[in-house]
Amino acid sequence: MKPLHLMLVFLLLTGLAAAKDRRVYDLGTLMKMNAVNCGYDQNDGKTFAGMMLGTGGEKRHMRQALCQEYVLDSARITYRIRPKDEKHPELLPVGDNVQFRIHKDKLLLRNPEISDKEREYIVVSMEPRSDVPAPAAQPLGTEHKQALPVVTTAK
Repeated sequence: MKPLHLMLVFLLLTGLAAAKDRRVYDLGTLMKMNAVNCGYDQNDGKTFAGMMLGTGGEKRHMRQALCQEYVLDSARITYRIRPKDEKHPELLPVGDNVQFRIHKDKLLLRNPEISDKEREYIVVSMEPRSDVPAPAAQPLGTEHKQALPVVTTAK
């Protein structure tokens, strides 16, 4: 009887593990990329030699920092997103279809044609699409029954 119990426990645990790793992605298209102002970089101009010799390099250099901002068009909403990692942003191909999901306060995006790696983005703004009619009011508890393009993967 013990082998049967072990097999049942094993099947139960593998089923729970598979259900936990299931992620649901929405589909979207990257419409365009803009370079937008996101602050200033400041370089004080001090060098090691200038500090040691006392030449006083007090000249400060300021330049405008630009960030990538993408327009992501989904079935009902248009998102404006920026990479969370501003120092090493990944350049995304405009016009490609991508998969994304929203987790807590960030948008996780991946392009399965390039790699399955999820990249974190900050949502700057969201607008409902004007070409899609607004959904009719539904009774509470039936929100998840809408027919939207969804991709599920097990990881």
